[in-house]
Amino acid sequence: MEVKEKKEWYFEYEIHINRPGLLGDLASILGMLKINIGTINGVQNNRRGLLLMTDDDEKIEILRNILQKVDNITITKLRPPTLLDRLAVRHGRYIERDNEDKKTFRFVRDELGILVDFMAEIFKKEGHQLVGIRGMPRVGKTESMIAASVSANKRWTFLSSTLLRQTVRNSLAIDEMSSDHVYLVDGIVSTMRSTERHHSLLREMMAFPATKVIEHPDIFVRESEYQLSDFHYIIELRHHADEEITYELINTSGMSDFDFR
Repeated sequence: MEVKEKKEWYFEYEIHINRPGLLGDLASILGMLKINIGTINGVQNNRRGLLLMTDDDEKIEILRNILQKVDNITITKLRPPTLLDRLAVRHGRYIERDNEDKKTFRFVRDELGILVDFMAEIFKKEGHQLVGIRGMPRVGKTESMIAASVSANKRWTFLSSTLLRQTVRNSLAIDEMSSDHVYLVDGIVSTMRSTERHHSLLREMMAFPATKVIEHPDIFVRESEYQLSDFHYIIELRHHADEEITYELINTSGMSDFDFR
């Protein structure tokens, strides 16, 4: 007898009348359909998200048809889970995403936990991933990148940095060249404070099938041949939601007056 592989689904619904026993009734329907609940959490005001498991896609359509007849709730999502769906269930809320540029995600410093989790999931992906991270000094950019590398069970290597002292690498050892690494780049140091040897290494690593994270991607793009369209994700990290991310100090006062960390 062939054993069917179980597939994961993300189910989200909005609650119109949160009457006692509503979740229990829903769990009973899922139980009768033999659809397993993996994770459940509130994800927004009056919304609840669930990760479901089933070996029969038809049962998902049956569930959809049944719940369309229920007045107390409205299905908002019923689909294979995305990265954002998984994080929403795990953390109880959706990550803020730019309405126009869908690859830009916004965080504040109080949300470093979900930011690290988000980046770790990106770092786990195989092959070339290019991530840009914007933010003012001492907001936690570099620390978050390192924590996410640890969470993803990846080694990290600085190609350029100012975390402890200025780092500009001109070459890498053989054991530093692997897809198990996350390569961290300070976009200002690499483009405005480095040598041609470093530029050559950077071009080589940009083509290497592994994750690269570029701090200050706007300066990196401005001073190099790369474009923002080359990035898979852009992360913005602020001390508070209204903080403006600006490089005015670089443009007017020179780099020595700006703390890049």
